Amino acid sequence: MRNIPGVTCVALIISVLVNILGSHGGKILVFPVDGSHWVNMNLLIKGLHARNHNITVVRSTSSWYVKEKSIHYTSITIPLPEVISIEDQDFFVSFLQKMLEIQQGGASVLAFISFYWEMLTSLSEIHRQASQLVVEMFRNALLMQSLQDTQFDLVLMDPGLPGGVLVAHQLQLPTVFNVRWITSGEGHFIVAPSPVSYVPTSGYAVPDKMTFTQRAKNMFHYFLNICIDTFVVSPHYNRLCTQYFGPDTNFYHLLQSIDIWLMRVDFVFEFPRPTMPNIVYIGGFQCKPSKALPSDLEEFVQSSGDHGVVIMSLGTLVKGLPIEITSEIAAAFAQIPQKVIWRHLGEQPKKLGNNTLLVHWMPQNDLLGHPKVKAFVAHGGTNGIYEAIYHGVPVVGLPLLFDQFENLLRLELRGAAKVLDVTKLTSQGFLQALQDVLQDPSYRSNMERLSRLHRDKPLQPLDSAFFWIEFVMRHKGAAHLRTESCKMPWYAYHSLDVISFLIVSVLAVLATVAAMFHILCCRPCRTRKLKQE
Repeated sequence: MRNIPGVTCVALIISVLVNILGSHGGKILVFPVDGSHWVNMNLLIKGLHARNHNITVVRSTSSWYVKEKSIHYTSITIPLPEVISIEDQDFFVSFLQKMLEIQQGGASVLAFISFYWEMLTSLSEIHRQASQLVVEMFRNALLMQSLQDTQFDLVLMDPGLPGGVLVAHQLQLPTVFNVRWITSGEGHFIVAPSPVSYVPTSGYAVPDKMTFTQRAKNMFHYFLNICIDTFVVSPHYNRLCTQYFGPDTNFYHLLQSIDIWLMRVDFVFEFPRPTMPNIVYIGGFQCKPSKALPSDLEEFVQSSGDHGVVIMSLGTLVKGLPIEITSEIAAAFAQIPQKVIWRHLGEQPKKLGNNTLLVHWMPQNDLLGHPKVKAFVAHGGTNGIYEAIYHGVPVVGLPLLFDQFENLLRLELRGAAKVLDVTKLTSQGFLQALQDVLQDPSYRSNMERLSRLHRDKPLQPLDSAFFWIEFVMRHKGAAHLRTESCKMPWYAYHSLDVISFLIVSVLAVLATVAAMFHILCCRPCRTRKLKQE
């Protein structure tokens, strides 16, 4: 990409200033979420460690990504009475298999209701288990005293499992969220105005320009999310708030009072929406220039000639796809002239072509940055989407769970992706989608435009994250950027009390006028009647 000299100069100056300001070392307590979320948090930890900060990570004994020993941080391992379900590697695979059965129509209405009841029960159980980490920490007086004595400067956390908010409140420490998702869905909905007339609700994949029916469904999903958070998730944390801080402390208000929200969003990709001064946008902060491929992989890529390469990764969830679906995908790959590198776990698909290389792991970012890669078949995870945008590679989308449907819809609306329903996938349908993306130059040109917009910033997202983390450390918080909304009751926030007062006042005035009119009109009539009598 060609840079404007002035912008480049400003970026260099800001980068130098950020490094100078961040040269002092601080003490940061980190509460991560395991799984793919850890990839993002670990990147911040490594960068903060390189900037001379001392990092302490709180993990459970069942953590499978968050290792106990690292050169970048020291860890505090909390033994829990039971494993948090979300930290079980097979949890999402099992969940996907059940979801696919429902979507394919192979289950009765009773089975459908049973599945969603089981899903809500599992969600409640996950947060009950996660809240036990707070209980175990608070019960350990020596640990809490040690944390107090360490005099941390900051708590950095992923609020997907938000127990660390209570610990930060107990230690009276400023807090920064590394966030996209919270207990009630997308993070904006708890901290910024989110009109559901044009802001799609978490879990409902629609554009920001909605029809009446879509707006009605969007509002329904919004209230459904509120109900789930109010009655399924938050009670586990509110119970702890009452137990340790008294009845006046509300968990929802603790979330709203966070100093800085590092939001993993870029409006090149996200729909425009209202925001707040303490939200910092760092979407794509994990993206970086590609490095050279391992020699064997480079040799395979070069063997593709002018046709190029298609890469595919559905993460670990591919293990949950039936062999019938993966075999349809393999059959389609076998019919294209491009070479294919497919990150695949589990049973080998049938009809696998000679042009397809199955691997258990691949350097995804480095492959996406390779000039011979022509398309990316992806499930729509946020990390993969931003890497595709960064490198300008168009996408064939196979969304499986959660926000993947919304992510790929946004990309499709921008003309940079073709999205398929995995439950209705056939080899010919998948082949047609591949050919559309490979042969229609508009997909690549649209994605390259997004890439130019995404890269054109005075300060790169990762540097912005470091600046604001250290800003909070230097100033012991960022209270001046928070609104008073977190201290307002819901009826005052929505001005329902004012609206009610105005309605009553108007009705009172109208009633008074009507009464006076009645008196004035009726008095002459009574007078005339009396005279006549």
